[in-house]
Amino acid sequence: MLPKDHLIIAVDFDGTIVEDAYPKIGKPLLFAFETLIKLQEDGHRLILWTYRSGKRLQEAVNFCKQHDIEFYAINKSYPEEQFDEEKQSRKINADLFIDDRNAGGFLGWTEIYKYAFNHEPEPPKKRGFFSLFK
Repeated sequence: MLPKDHLIIAVDFDGTIVEDAYPKIGKPLLFAFETLIKLQEDGHRLILWTYRSGKRLQEAVNFCKQHDIEFYAINKSYPEEQFDEEKQSRKINADLFIDDRNAGGFLGWTEIYKYAFNHEPEPPKKRGFFSLFK
């Protein structure tokens, strides 16, 4: 079991670690690998969580290995997990998901780095008129 300050982080590949050029592999996004390496050094478990499968998935895994990233698991919650497509959902268990398809879009690795390593709080939300009555 991981200590409470260590997270299981699911990371998408296309459009998140690299520019989206599927089925090819795009250029690495600025600070993507540096941030992922730092997250691993800090004890977080990284899961590659991607649409890719088969040959295309192996290409992505190999590309990440060439950039010094080896994932705890790939498209599953833990390495030993057996997956039966007809009986199980492909949803995985993670504390944090980093994906370009998030609501509001991908923050970028600079913002993820700031949040993960400086523990910056989220920016304050604007208070609307009705919040005065709470």
